[in-house]
Amino acid sequence: MAFVHPLRVRYNECDAQGHVFNANYAVYFDIAVTELWREALGSYGALLDHGLDLVVAEMALRFRAPARFDDELSLELVITRLGTTSTTARIDVRRGETLVVEGEIRHVFVREGTTEKAQIPDQIRTVLQRYAS
Repeated sequence: MAFVHPLRVRYNECDAQGHVFNANYAVYFDIAVTELWREALGSYGALLDHGLDLVVAEMALRFRAPARFDDELSLELVITRLGTTSTTARIDVRRGETLVVEGEIRHVFVREGTTEKAQIPDQIRTVLQRYAS
């Protein structure tokens, strides 16, 4: 099941050509992941309550069509890989039926306050499996 989060493009997110500036899609990916945690666990803070945090290890974006100020976008996230210490998610950004951006983001679980990898706890793995393809 995909997690879907709506987002309206704000004026300050656009470049001189009137399109969403490319780097803002990385921010949109972060918003999608944060909102997934809110739906799945109540908040990102619940992850911290487990003594865990996430770091981005990899991100890839493919631009397919422009988005502009005031467009309503859908951020569609599906977890494509649940590893031992990491997750990979595909995120599609759509304006209606139009695919605007497609990409992937890989997060590594770490012990809070460190960069030491940590295994995904069974409780969190079970919750995330609802969003897996």
